[in-house]
Amino acid sequence: MELLREIGMIARSLDSLSNIEFKEVDLSKGQYLYLARICEQPGMIQEKLAERIKVDRTTAARAIMKLEEKGLIEKRDAEDNRKIKMLFPTEKGLEVYPFIMREHAHSNSVALHGFSEDEADILLRLIRRVRKNVEKDWEYVKKGNKRSY
Repeated sequence: MELLREIGMIARSLDSLSNIEFKEVDLSKGQYLYLARICEQPGMIQEKLAERIKVDRTTAARAIMKLEEKGLIEKRDAEDNRKIKMLFPTEKGLEVYPFIMREHAHSNSVALHGFSEDEADILLRLIRRVRKNVEKDWEYVKKGNKRSY
């Protein structure tokens, strides 16, 4: 029980810090996550982005719309299917990306202060295992199923 509370507190603290610091580049409410992933994988479709960030489609659609309104990303038709919209960073979005990555590197440094390289690697492997375990339930419930407690 305590593990998930700790992970939640860490995530909320870092998200709150990021939201405050990213105001100067006109990003709020986790929008930096979407922009960073789009910069890292230009041409990603909205559904894959939502899946990667672990949010529902409606939440992703709102964030994407706001990023588009701010001129940070743009949607383009897929060559083989005009119904599919691919997401790309704009020049303005690409200019903001290094700021996001500097904040990310700083937060990583602060979070892992006092850890040896081996400890940091072990922690990463363990947290990835936790994420993969949780993803199974996330996928199951996302498909309309109910977990049994």
